[in-house]
Amino acid sequence: MTTVVETRPFDVSVDVATLARLTVREREVLRCLARGETNRVLARRLGIAERTVRAHITSVVRKLGVGSRFEASLLAFHHYDALTEEATAS
Repeated sequence: MTTVVETRPFDVSVDVATLARLTVREREVLRCLARGETNRVLARRLGIAERTVRAHITSVVRKLGVGSRFEASLLAFHHYDALTEEATAS
C-alpha cells in the first residue's frame, strides 16, 4: 500500500524590504545557514556563543515570516547574492 503525502510548495521569494529589516549580523548568520553550517560551527566562525546563534536564528525566522530554520536556510540559499549585497551596502 502506498501512502500519498500532500506537500505544500515553499515560496522562496522575498522582497528587499524584508531583507532590510535584518541586522548585519542576522544577514551574516543567514548566509552561514545557507552554507549548511551547524550552530557550533557558526558560533566559532563568528566568535559568539551558540546561545547567541540560536537567538539570531529565532529572530531571522520571525522577521522573514518562515516556519523554521530550514525554510530560512532555503530562502537564504536562493537569495545568497542579495544577502551579500545587502550586508555590504549597510
